[in-house]
Parts: sequence; C-alpha cells; structure tokens
Amino acid sequence: MNKFARIFVIVLGLMLILSVITYAAETAPGTVVLKGAPMGGVKFDHKAHQAMGKCDVCHHASKPEKPLKSEHENCQDCHTTPAPAGMTIKPQAAFHNPTATAGVCIDCHKAENAKGKAAPTKCAECHKKDNA
Repeated sequence: MNKFARIFVIVLGLMLILSVITYAAETAPGTVVLKGAPMGGVKFDHKAHQAMGKCDVCHHASKPEKPLKSEHENCQDCHTTPAPAGMTIKPQAAFHNPTATAGVCIDCHKAENAKGKAAPTKCAECHKKDNA
C-alpha cells in the first residue's frame, strides 16, 4: 500500500472514531436528577461520567425478566419500587447497599478517591432535598 493510501485510511479511521464520539456526546443527557430516594434526589452529571468510558457499569446487559427496550435505558426503567415480577434489585440497591458502604456508585467513587480525585462518598454529598 503506498504512502498516500495509508494516510487516507488513517484519516478516514480517525474521522469515523470522532464521529461516533461526537454522536454519543450529543445524544447522551447532560445532568439528570435521579429521584425517589428518601434523602433527596441525586444530580448525576451523565456527560462527566460518560467521559470515563465505562457505560456498561451502569447500563448493564438486560435480564431475561426485564428485556431492554433501547440500548441505554434509565436506571428507573427497570429498577422500580416495588420491583417488577421476577426482579429483585430496587432503585437504592442498584446504586449502593443500605449502609452506602459498597455498590456501583460508592465503589467507583472510593476508587477515584484512591487516585487522588474528589468523588463524593457521604450520603449528603449526593442526596439533596433540593434536587426535585
């Protein structure tokens, strides 16, 4: 393959990658409020979390009891109170355990803090009554 063809393929590949990233950034919500917690809603900066590139941590594969309607659904589309038939994970348990010492959010935030970042790990740092 000559030099021009190699450069063309590389540029084309980069353009494809950038277009996919741009599309994902434009279609994902910015900040969403996760409602329903007794301590108050949680403002979730979806774009900031999306930049970490670990979508499947939250947007996990569907379960047979509740198949996906779209590729990336809201947490509360499946995790509801009361839990639908066949489902066992209610909203709170989808994010962290009852004492908020472990779970998807807390585990990741603790790992980020261990790297020197400032991710919230205390209840009132995420949950706010004002987040309606």
